[in-house]
Amino acid sequence: MAAIRRLLAHEAAGGVVMMAAALVAVALANSPGKAWLDTVLGAELAITLNGVGLSKHVLLWINDGLMAVFFFRVALELKYELREGRLRRMSDVMLPGMAALGGMAMPALVYLAVVALAAAPGLRAGWAIPCATDIAFALGVLALAGKGLPPALKTFLLTLAILDDLGAILIIALFYGHDLNLAWLVAALVPLAGLVALNLARVHRMGPSILLGLVLWVMVLESGIHATIAGVVTAFCIPLRDRKGGSPLHRLDHMLAPYVTFLIVPLFALANAGLVLPGPAALAQPLSLAIGTGLVLGKPLGVMLAVVVLTRMGLARMPEGASLRQMLALACLAGIGFTMSLFIGGLSFGDGAEMNAVRIGVLAGSVLSALAGYALLWRTAGQGAQRRL
Repeated sequence: MAAIRRLLAHEAAGGVVMMAAALVAVALANSPGKAWLDTVLGAELAITLNGVGLSKHVLLWINDGLMAVFFFRVALELKYELREGRLRRMSDVMLPGMAALGGMAMPALVYLAVVALAAAPGLRAGWAIPCATDIAFALGVLALAGKGLPPALKTFLLTLAILDDLGAILIIALFYGHDLNLAWLVAALVPLAGLVALNLARVHRMGPSILLGLVLWVMVLESGIHATIAGVVTAFCIPLRDRKGGSPLHRLDHMLAPYVTFLIVPLFALANAGLVLPGPAALAQPLSLAIGTGLVLGKPLGVMLAVVVLTRMGLARMPEGASLRQMLALACLAGIGFTMSLFIGGLSFGDGAEMNAVRIGVLAGSVLSALAGYALLWRTAGQGAQRRL
């Protein structure tokens, strides 16, 4: 049992489990098991009381419900970092913040350029797909790269990825709503007011906040704004410190961490990463090519452009002990999109034929980015990395 706990506590464990779930999804999608998986994901699941309630396919419960919990935990970490962690001082945020911004803008521009060259204006809706970074995968590859790397590299990558997630949250909130229902949106202000009041009162028990968060989730879902935003708003209303000196935020984060890492994210991968293996020509289709190019080229180009400009102008300093090659490696790791990219891909194109092209681009781009980043780090870390292979 102790060995299993140590294994699960390893920084790469979440990424490995997620990759395993993705491989199972691909295997099922290309076997007779596809019909079974489609049946399960397409099954109607209803939660009603006296005929009133919610009824959705299992796939939507995963993407709208469980992923709201995923974003809830992301926002808990973000709130802590803003209040007491890496994002508390502007001087510490400048370099990774601008790198995150460049790492979101450049992939979008590269994506749109490829779409324009392919004369496929109908694909513009997916411009945000290559903008995201998967924290678990990126940190997992960094951990596997071996000892001998400056500790500041992990801090830089984690800060960049957290700010990247914040950007993804804002993109989803601003660009991926549909058929806005003002009545439900106004009604959502009631549980929101309750959450703010509980936060200001620095309550110790989290039951009322979680209950109000669930009510907020339903109302946001019905309003047309993507329901995962309710998880973010609820998290920002969880007190960092209560009146007894404890931290409700840390307790919730610690409680949710294993469920999000080893249950929710793998379930999402299993439900959404089911790539139907195509012929080699499919890699050159405009949507796949735009996404893959955005992740493999756009991400490192945007990150490195920000790093080089800021450091050469004296506006920021390189992470302590880090070389330019190591920063390039981190910029490549930022191109591992996976979870967030698949999520935004689903919001952009639904679950039709285009979604398989999204999977091709995301999986190919993420794997190439991981290999490029690992190769650069492996050469830097030296024999320590070689022993870990």
